[in-house]
Amino acid sequence: MLLFTAYDFTAFHIEDYCLNFIDCCCRRLGCRVDRTNMLVELAGRTIQVKALPIGIPFDRFVQLSEKAPAFLNLSDDVKVILGVDRLDYTKGLVHRILAFEKFLDKYPEHREKVVLLQISVPSRTDVKEYKQLKDETELLIGRINGRFSMPNWSPIRYIYGCLSQEQLAALYRDCAVALVTPLRDGMNLVAKEFVACQIRTPGVLILSPFAGAGGTMHEALLVNPYELDEMANVLHRALRMPLDERELRMTQLRHREQLLDVNYWMTSFFSSMDALGDDSGDGKADDGTGLPPKSMQLQLDDFDMYLSNHIAGAGKLSLILDYDGTLTHLTSHPDLAVMSEETVKVLQRLSRMPDVNIAIISGRTLDNVKSMVGIENVTYAGSHGIEILHPDGTNFVHPVPRQYEQKVAELEKVLRDEVCGDGAWVENKGVMLTYHYREVPVTRREHLERRAVEIFEAAGFEPHRGFLAIEGKPPVTWDQGRASIYILRTTYGVDWSERVRVVYAGNEDAMLALQGIACTFRVDPSPMVQTAADFRLSGPDAVLTMLKWVEKEMHKRLPTLGSRTVSNSRLQNAALAHSIRSQMSIDQKEEEKEKMILLARRSKLTTT
Repeated sequence: MLLFTAYDFTAFHIEDYCLNFIDCCCRRLGCRVDRTNMLVELAGRTIQVKALPIGIPFDRFVQLSEKAPAFLNLSDDVKVILGVDRLDYTKGLVHRILAFEKFLDKYPEHREKVVLLQISVPSRTDVKEYKQLKDETELLIGRINGRFSMPNWSPIRYIYGCLSQEQLAALYRDCAVALVTPLRDGMNLVAKEFVACQIRTPGVLILSPFAGAGGTMHEALLVNPYELDEMANVLHRALRMPLDERELRMTQLRHREQLLDVNYWMTSFFSSMDALGDDSGDGKADDGTGLPPKSMQLQLDDFDMYLSNHIAGAGKLSLILDYDGTLTHLTSHPDLAVMSEETVKVLQRLSRMPDVNIAIISGRTLDNVKSMVGIENVTYAGSHGIEILHPDGTNFVHPVPRQYEQKVAELEKVLRDEVCGDGAWVENKGVMLTYHYREVPVTRREHLERRAVEIFEAAGFEPHRGFLAIEGKPPVTWDQGRASIYILRTTYGVDWSERVRVVYAGNEDAMLALQGIACTFRVDPSPMVQTAADFRLSGPDAVLTMLKWVEKEMHKRLPTLGSRTVSNSRLQNAALAHSIRSQMSIDQKEEEKEKMILLARRSKLTTT
């Protein structure tokens, strides 16, 4: 500790490490500390502490991957899950291999179709504990291979030794999934090297949040390595991830790592040292994102500080919102879930802004959610995105197997006969059904819920639990997350991620798909509910506050037309600017305001 305090400037990979160091200086050395500005005072000297995550020589790895010949000779039908680690107890090798065994148990359809290639680089071979770890790892791999192997397939391939950088680059390039799941790690450059080498069909990065890289590589699938079931589920999700989502995640990962390479890190380090004498006076510790810690409960005063960086400078803003529980409070009957007048007005004003697009996705039918919201110039998606209607009238319906459409009536009858009554009822949503039991006496709920799940599963429908409701969906690979990405692509084009910032509030399925891509909010009064969201909002009232904040922030912009074309540009631009100003004064005469809005809407709806 005293050695570190001999320097004027000390950098760590991530902010958590900086705060740990500052706390140690306070507790062990009795230093005066400033956690906000990341300063430590000792013996009349001030030490500046800062987070500077290290990068890799990105371009060198790209060149290696372009030239490297294939390292593995496997059938094209077999996908490779790659792990590359020092043989160290912090790397979580035993947990990873046990999770892979659970994955093969839980998802037998992947047997003979995937191979886990684990490369373990020897480390501290003269230390007894490391020898024991090597023995345990090899015994475990032998047991799993003995249990699952077929004549032409073994689930795990294991290399204890070193590979050249060229060989590693070939493996990074050709594998389908990189599994980087340490129990604790400083940064872990394997994750960054994998991303740099992904120059062909994009794979998926699965990353532990306990690696320093987990704090910046947001588009990776984060998983707790201690949760073996969750690791198995994430592996399954990674292997089934659609190409467009893989491309989107990998494109953003590669862009960031190429920008923040080792040269950027070196320059940032020297720049920080040069700036030691420059007192900016902002008094803020910054991790480069401007966001609070993951899933921090947001309060009213936090919005300006935490979300302005996400919206600032973006060409377009896409608001994607769920309906029930997000824009309205949950009620005893869906027909009672009506938006407040204030929420309607804020959404109407936002929908008229030239740089804002709104999409509302719901489990309700398309016609129902459209009638409940009743706002023009909004994209509506019903049945969790199976039906989508754009403002220009463009319609999309995701195909559902015909047999499930025919089964809905039969399933509804069985549910009515067996589990309805005592306040329980069934809502028919066309291609899916929802069983509601909010009004059922507490003593009867568990039995009815269990039986309803059995009925859905027996009919081949997937039961999804909500708040005192169970939704039965046909087994299609489509949910609010996939629908959200489809809406973004069809609204803005395939390169939307370069020009559009996304704010999403609502369904957990969409949060998984948009994790690291959008700023996501879980709307739930309980801070204990597990979520993939960036932040939490306590309820629809907090969502309304967030929407008001977005409206205020977007009003600061001058009206921009982006890539949309407008005829009579001078006249229409003047009308557009006037309509934006008129929106800021709600008390103006409604007749004049509506005329200006109509002109603005006509301008806005001119498509690219």
